[in-house]
Amino acid sequence: MKKKVLFICTHNSARSQMAEGILRTLYGDRYEAYSAGTQPTKVNPYAIKVMSEIGIDISNHRSKSAEEFRGKEFDYVVTVCDNAKEACPFFPGGKTYLHKSFKDPSEFKGNENEIVAEFQRVRDEIKRWIEETFGEKCD
Repeated sequence: MKKKVLFICTHNSARSQMAEGILRTLYGDRYEAYSAGTQPTKVNPYAIKVMSEIGIDISNHRSKSAEEFRGKEFDYVVTVCDNAKEACPFFPGGKTYLHKSFKDPSEFKGNENEIVAEFQRVRDEIKRWIEETFGEKCD
C-alpha cells in the first residue's frame, strides 16, 4: 500500500506544489503526494514553467487549503517553509512530521531570467531533498 504524503507551505503556490509533483513523478509507485497551504492562493506560473522543464506537468494543479485535508490520515506531513511550520505546527492525522525550509522563490525580485533561475534553484533543491528523504525509504 502506498504511503500518503502531504506537503504544506503558506500559499500552496510554488514550493509545496513542486514537491508534490516531484514526489509523485519520482516515487509515485510508493507514495501518494498531496499539497496544501495555510493561506492558499494560486499556482505560480513560474513553478509550472520550471517543472515543465524537467518533464513534470503541474499545470492542472490548484492551490488547496490545509483545511481540505482535516480528518484524513497521512504517513508524512511535511512543512516546506517556516511560516507553515509556525501556522500549522501540528496537523492532526499525520504519523510522521518533517520540516525542511526552502526559500520562497515567489518573493524573489529581479528580471525574468533571474526569477526563472531562482525558481529553478529552489526546484532543484526540493528535488535533491526528496531524493535523499524518500528515495531510500522502502518501509
